Amino acid sequence: MKRKWFRRLLYRRLLVALIILLQFGFLVYAVFNGSRTSQAFTMLLELISLAAVLYIIAAPSKGAYKLTWVILILSVPIFGGLFYLMFSMQSSTRMFRRAIDEAEVIGALPINEEVRKRAEAEHPSRAPQLRYLQSAASFGVFENTETKFYPLGEDYFHALLDELEKAEKYIFLEYFIIEHGKMWDTILEILVRKAKAGVTVRLLYDDIGCFILLPRDYVKRMREVGIECRVFNRFRPMLTVLQNNRDHRKICAIDGKVAFTGGINLADEYINEIVKHGHWKDSGIRLYGDAAMNMALMFLRMWRMAGTKQEWNEDFSRFVCPEYTFRAEHDGYVIPYSDSPLDNENVGEHIYLQLINSARNTLYICTPYLIIDENMLSSLVLAAKSGVDVRIITPHVWDKRLVHATTRSYYSDLISAGVRVFEYTPGFMHEKLMICDGEAATVGTTNLDFRSLYMHFECGVLLYGSRAVREAQESFMRTLEKSREITAADCKSGILRSIGRKILRLFAPLM
Repeated sequence: MKRKWFRRLLYRRLLVALIILLQFGFLVYAVFNGSRTSQAFTMLLELISLAAVLYIIAAPSKGAYKLTWVILILSVPIFGGLFYLMFSMQSSTRMFRRAIDEAEVIGALPINEEVRKRAEAEHPSRAPQLRYLQSAASFGVFENTETKFYPLGEDYFHALLDELEKAEKYIFLEYFIIEHGKMWDTILEILVRKAKAGVTVRLLYDDIGCFILLPRDYVKRMREVGIECRVFNRFRPMLTVLQNNRDHRKICAIDGKVAFTGGINLADEYINEIVKHGHWKDSGIRLYGDAAMNMALMFLRMWRMAGTKQEWNEDFSRFVCPEYTFRAEHDGYVIPYSDSPLDNENVGEHIYLQLINSARNTLYICTPYLIIDENMLSSLVLAAKSGVDVRIITPHVWDKRLVHATTRSYYSDLISAGVRVFEYTPGFMHEKLMICDGEAATVGTTNLDFRSLYMHFECGVLLYGSRAVREAQESFMRTLEKSREITAADCKSGILRSIGRKILRLFAPLM
């Protein structure tokens, strides 16, 4: 049975690759066959490239992003403009824009002004961030929420299993990657059992994230065992180099009172059950209390976006108003947030920049990729030059060679300014963590790269004075002990490697 399933999966991937190659072959033939039609078609493509360059220059996007595309289009004027159109103007974006108005109907929990005022009084240096998140992004601050930080995927996994077993009303799961193995099979067994017991179980996964991992009929298979299932932004075999606007989020919301997020997907490498890139270092967080409901609302908005127009009319009130009473000891303040590529508000980037710019003593960062624009690079450099102890941990064992090489291209600029850069020597650092002055932290799904900051749907939790902030900082210091500090001497390289890194930096916005 497993062999038959694998063959079907492989045939689908090969068919998609063949369709894309045929489209590319037809395009090349149309340009180079020497006919008058070919000449006219070539002229049309060059006009498209010119129009694309003018559009890019006038567009309100990042300077580095503009520069990359202008250079790329002018280097290959015949195909450059078409390449840009395929990359940036996809049907998925138009579809999501039609759906997002319906999704926003779900809204968010009412913002409690009294809680915000208390948070500002206890953490005055965070007041601008609180006001920004409330006024510009509509994310309120919560108390009455216990937090728990999990420094490894294994810890997160066991806690997740415990909470799934306690579910009484609903379980929402939204993940970028799902792959059969110990982790997912164990979770799936609980989900099937809970669904049979009357618990509403909903599963949402990204099609590109699971493209080579799950069969195309997986939605049907889940529904057959009682699990409601949807796929986000199905991949279609059209001639596009990359499929943008992916759902990179990781959310588990249970009964409106418990929620998990972080960098951990539902596959065995995340719990070190299999070795993929050495030891996999990741982290997650659990919310127990009032803030957890906002994570459930984030899921429901994406669930609606992934549905058909006929499914947009579902009444979600039975999920939004759970009947439970929860009282927690004061554990700081919690702000769950999400980020969308379909608006002009780069919430994830702004949260990172605000933490960097507000740091007074320490700034600790874990990230799998360090591919940033001049604005964030300047902020990190300025913080270090201002006397802030800035430390960044990246992987030593890479998962993508070119991306890792691009990450290393930033080391020299950072180290020369006083930033201390480390590589996690046992394996791959997949953690997305930033801790400021031991007081504030964010844990979530957003990498420090262009794709995650500007093109993906992401989420996270911002914490002020919570127990999880202390736990995260303790974890960071333990991780440092297993990491090797990169020196200025390590950054020296020959002329060819130096030129190669500069070229990679140029095309960083596309990675």
